[in-house]
Amino acid sequence: MAEADAPGTLREQQFALSRHLRDPASAAAPGGIEDRRLAIYRDLLYNNLQSLLAGNFPVIRRTLADADWHALVHAFYAGHRCRTPLFTEIGREFVRWLETRDAPDPDQWPWLAELAHYEWVELALQISDAEAGPVDRLADDPQPDAALLERIPVLSPQAWALAYRWPVHRIGPGHVPSTEPGQPTLLLVRRDTAGEVRFAEISPLVFRLLERLHPGHATGRVCLQALAEEAGLAPDALLDEGRAMLLRLHAEGTLPGVRGG
Repeated sequence: MAEADAPGTLREQQFALSRHLRDPASAAAPGGIEDRRLAIYRDLLYNNLQSLLAGNFPVIRRTLADADWHALVHAFYAGHRCRTPLFTEIGREFVRWLETRDAPDPDQWPWLAELAHYEWVELALQISDAEAGPVDRLADDPQPDAALLERIPVLSPQAWALAYRWPVHRIGPGHVPSTEPGQPTLLLVRRDTAGEVRFAEISPLVFRLLERLHPGHATGRVCLQALAEEAGLAPDALLDEGRAMLLRLHAEGTLPGVRGG
């Protein structure tokens, strides 16, 4: 009988140890283990996690006071159950936790979740192996603007159009906003051919164009006509401006080419 109970007992002991290491203030240590030994594991595991998160979110780390930063990491460590064992995904888990947690004070750092997402995006694009699929490059096309209008522009999977309520690209130790701006912050984040992740503010028109292009089902002309309709303009009112936008996006690599047509 004792042997039959052993696996269950071992599992219970493992869970008890895990609960204690994650949240020693609330979960008692399992019996029979010297606290000096437990302290080594507590410090090792927490310091590894804290160091990893500080590396993933350097702006947040520098912006929050030391006590606030460590309290935040402790709360994440104790209260969140990660969906993956991969170290590269822990930053994403931290973002998910910030987006869904019940903060003790909702008015404290209301920009925190968005800033974390903004910082996480850089790592996500650096390690992304997503591919655009078959695409016709336009390097030798004598009329790339015509191709971008009449065929389907392909959006690079390493180019993301992002909208934030807070000016996340400006938040830091010397600038912590106290009120939410009246206008959203619109950014294009992309990985260039050298592997560098670049951030740029974009206009609402460029943002909506990228949203229209994202599904990859419509020509550049159709997307621009849809934008004109949204603005209450004539169907071709945005074609000249839109042609220039498409060419710029293609030149920087956001639109690596076209398909269809």
